[in-house]
Amino acid sequence: MLTTINTTFTDTRAGDLTWSLERGPLPALATLDLRLADNSVQLRVLGASHQVLLNGSRGGCAETVACLAGDNSPLPLGVSRRLGAYDYEFAAHVETLSAGSFAGRAQELLALVAEHPHGLAALFPGDPNAFTALLAQRQGGQVHWRTWHSYPQERRLVATRTRVVGALRAVETAGKSTPVGDRASSRCDVTFGS
Repeated sequence: MLTTINTTFTDTRAGDLTWSLERGPLPALATLDLRLADNSVQLRVLGASHQVLLNGSRGGCAETVACLAGDNSPLPLGVSRRLGAYDYEFAAHVETLSAGSFAGRAQELLALVAEHPHGLAALFPGDPNAFTALLAQRQGGQVHWRTWHSYPQERRLVATRTRVVGALRAVETAGKSTPVGDRASSRCDVTFGS
């Protein structure tokens, strides 16, 4: 899903992004509610970047990557944590591109997310390459999401990748453990830096 946000782009520098699992839901400018097997996932575009809320029978988590007043801790390159019944893994990558490469990559990412049934992309006014995009998928007993944050004035893209293991309930079928729901399409698998 692609939407245009009628507000100013408030997180103006990639270096201002922070990460947290401690915040509750923040005011969202756009949301997409998904059901991935026995879990609900809400993708949220904030004026200051993104939030993903995961809730299931075994618990949940609220990931926030945003520029928030009073929080000046740097965005981590990687995090691995145990959250109740889940294993949570997060990775971030910042890429600086040439002007031509930046515009091409931004449009490629927007097209990928806008066409995907589990994708949410929000364009900010003032530049056709100013956006926040999120894409969720399920695979086996895992829920994954990817996000991209563009900073046209710096020609920087911040990409994040999150994996929550143990998020999908398994059911017994003829002696085999099989995840509930079908496997995610491989078109969700976008590599960093390509």
